[in-house]
Amino acid sequence: RFATLLGAAALGFGGYHLLPDARKSEAQFAIFSALSPLFRLMDAETAHELGIELLARGVAPLEMRLDDERLRVTLWNHGSGKKQHAGVTFPNPVGLAAGFDKDAKAFPALLGSGFGFVEIGSVTPKPQPGNPKPRVFRLPEHAAVINRYGFNSEGHEPAELRLRAYREAGNPTQYARREKKNAGGAATTSDASFSPPLGVNLGKNKLTPEALAYEDYVEGVRALGAHADYLVVNVSSPNTPGLRDLQSKKFLEKLMRKVREARDGLPDGRRPPVLLKIAPDLTERDVRDVASAARKAKVDGIIVSNTTVARPDGVRAHPHGGEAGGLSGAPLMDASTEMLRLVYSATGGAIPLVGCGGVSDGKDAYRKIRAGASLVQLYTAFAYQGPGMLPKMKKELLECLDKDGFASVREAVGADHREMK
Repeated sequence: RFATLLGAAALGFGGYHLLPDARKSEAQFAIFSALSPLFRLMDAETAHELGIELLARGVAPLEMRLDDERLRVTLWNHGSGKKQHAGVTFPNPVGLAAGFDKDAKAFPALLGSGFGFVEIGSVTPKPQPGNPKPRVFRLPEHAAVINRYGFNSEGHEPAELRLRAYREAGNPTQYARREKKNAGGAATTSDASFSPPLGVNLGKNKLTPEALAYEDYVEGVRALGAHADYLVVNVSSPNTPGLRDLQSKKFLEKLMRKVREARDGLPDGRRPPVLLKIAPDLTERDVRDVASAARKAKVDGIIVSNTTVARPDGVRAHPHGGEAGGLSGAPLMDASTEMLRLVYSATGGAIPLVGCGGVSDGKDAYRKIRAGASLVQLYTAFAYQGPGMLPKMKKELLECLDKDGFASVREAVGADHREMK
């Protein structure tokens, strides 16, 4: 089968260079869609590692078609005069969640493949191997994965080197691009060609005690913050002992205050927004506490949510259903969307939310948006379907907006809550 696909690709390559850009992108995504099932012939972690290696070498489809303006989202634009913050602009609301490109090796190719933003990490200060293998298990009947990676990370230093090399190669953060424009340069995020935002997700080392956890996150801000369009504090992975305890109101207020102070101390006036990533397994009281702490600490956004430790009945009956770790994929969609609704209500819609968990197509993304998400993220569906899913997903999202009469994604954010009043 592989030889047949390669042969067909070779026959078609002769006329490829004659195609317009839109058709070239279409052809590239078709080829990668055909090849994606081959990765499922390998075990999950080997496929993940191979995918990262290929992407790091630029083996990925290049999206040359501009996103529809209705999909564009701008967040964190506020103030006026000298204190005005122009915000961060996303060409479309569909992003890749942290956990895929843990060590910042593949993000340039991912950004070029049509995502509206990409989040690398989680990155820990010191290198750590994570949990013993096997630690990733596919549940294809449920379009799901259970993983217990355990924050395997090469540490801050290698990630910083890769991020800095990318920025110095002519790919500045949106903030730096605007500063260049203000100084007389030509770049601006109003240009259709601006790069999608790059997020940096920060984690803590396994051996760092809870009482000192804030030091790991502060160190991450100082090491990587200058290269990030936004930062994420991950306190919700189920695979690091004690990490989810940091979601308690007592720890969270201090942690996020320390992180914001470190962010405000970055050089050259850089102030990337700071987001908090939470679990889907919180009680309603927990949600109220998180919302209260987020407001007091002036958190810029909340990602809802990480993987779950819950096991729906169908998953529990699967041969891998009893494996320890976080469950992601389709079974998480309903629970994570309900958690999103609760957080949106608890924050009064005042804090931008990123909907993550179970998103596999444009209709799922639209459900998240109506529930209160300004942006959405996926991971497991991307692992199963490959980059070929992105053009279709964005088309479906536009169809959903058109059907309900919304002129933009922003108009649809939180629509379910308005209709309930």
